Amino acid sequence: MTALVIGADYLGAIEYKMREKGVTEIAHITGRNPGELKRMNIPKTTAFVLVFTDYVNHNMARMVKNHAKAQSVPLVYAKRSWCAVERKLAGIGL
Repeated sequence: MTALVIGADYLGAIEYKMREKGVTEIAHITGRNPGELKRMNIPKTTAFVLVFTDYVNHNMARMVKNHAKAQSVPLVYAKRSWCAVERKLAGIGL
């Protein structure tokens, strides 16, 4: 299963915990560079998009929401802590 993670410079232990949950490939966009908005595309094999709300601005969150909605990919918003991420992933059945 592939996941797209948006926000944060470094995923740390969250990456390893996601792999334990069955995510085999993680695409990561930091969200800091304004040019990333123009080049952003969601891979077709993406199972869900995870957005770290404390690391992205409103414009980036809006763009991600529009892209995910257009491709019918589940979108998860969470703070950058494993407890918050795990709770949200359980909400989508992961």
